[in-house]
Amino acid sequence: MAEQNFWQDREQAEKKSKQLANLKSNIEKWENMSDVIDDLLELAKTDKEDKTVNIRVEIEQEFKNIEKQLLVFEKLTFLKGKYDQKNAYLSIFAGAGGVDAQDWAEMLLRMYVRYGEDKGWDVRIIDESKGSEAGIKSVTVVIEGEFAYGFLKSEAGVHRLVRISPFDAEKMRHTSFALVEVLPEIEDVEAEINPDDLRIDTFLSSGPGGQHMQKTESAVRIMHVPTKLTAVCQSERSQHQNKEQAMKILKTKLYHFYSAEKEEEKDRLRGEFKSASWGNQIRSYVLHPYKMVKDLRTKYETNDAQSILDGDLDEIIESNLKQRSKI
Repeated sequence: MAEQNFWQDREQAEKKSKQLANLKSNIEKWENMSDVIDDLLELAKTDKEDKTVNIRVEIEQEFKNIEKQLLVFEKLTFLKGKYDQKNAYLSIFAGAGGVDAQDWAEMLLRMYVRYGEDKGWDVRIIDESKGSEAGIKSVTVVIEGEFAYGFLKSEAGVHRLVRISPFDAEKMRHTSFALVEVLPEIEDVEAEINPDDLRIDTFLSSGPGGQHMQKTESAVRIMHVPTKLTAVCQSERSQHQNKEQAMKILKTKLYHFYSAEKEEEKDRLRGEFKSASWGNQIRSYVLHPYKMVKDLRTKYETNDAQSILDGDLDEIIESNLKQRSKI
């Protein structure tokens, strides 16, 4: 940052500045906790030497606060993956279940948006396909924040919902599915792409920009024909900007596709891995006849399904982080 030409590339400069701010914030948290511990030790000595002064309650309260902070720091020790500190692309696709599945996909979107906002991350929709009656057929969001990918990577897979359908006049119980895909945002991906291998389509955007967006085909869909990988962006105000963002996502997908050692990982990137239907779920959300959310990988479960759907995912994600750290 001390270099004279640092701000010539504003985009890179802003990213470096944000990285520095995150590092300073982490150091400041540790230093503040260390200062509090030193103060508590002095208070403990006073309490031991002078029995007439009752400060034990204050010490115990501060001790509990320190424990909570340490639990937060402990989670970060599980995030040692190559891309764990990166931003994340999170996509949701409605699966089996018709309108209910599309509504379920929108419920999942709300859950992850609220989780990201609680973390202080920036969450932005870059592509969305609305359902014909309700909900969404698919959506892709970019989540910008420290360790966004590390925390969210375990969310990839099929999510199953059981509830009384709000779209069924007979109020019958329905089961619906949605597929979640999570990829890290990788900057400056080294990926050689033959332009002849790309199929680029433009269409009217439903994103921001008002009437101008509806008059021009600013949204862009890019397909890499050999691998069938596709990236779409319609959130920017110009076709050029949308094309840049779509290419960035496509390069990230291609990088992971060619780096994947197992064929099932490649199938997942193509959207062919574990169809969003019976028998493939990683987590079940039951709202009727009882309330329960259960992660089928870690066996974590809770009866407070509403809190989970409201974005309180810390415990369920932590259970996956701990399990991954043991592998």
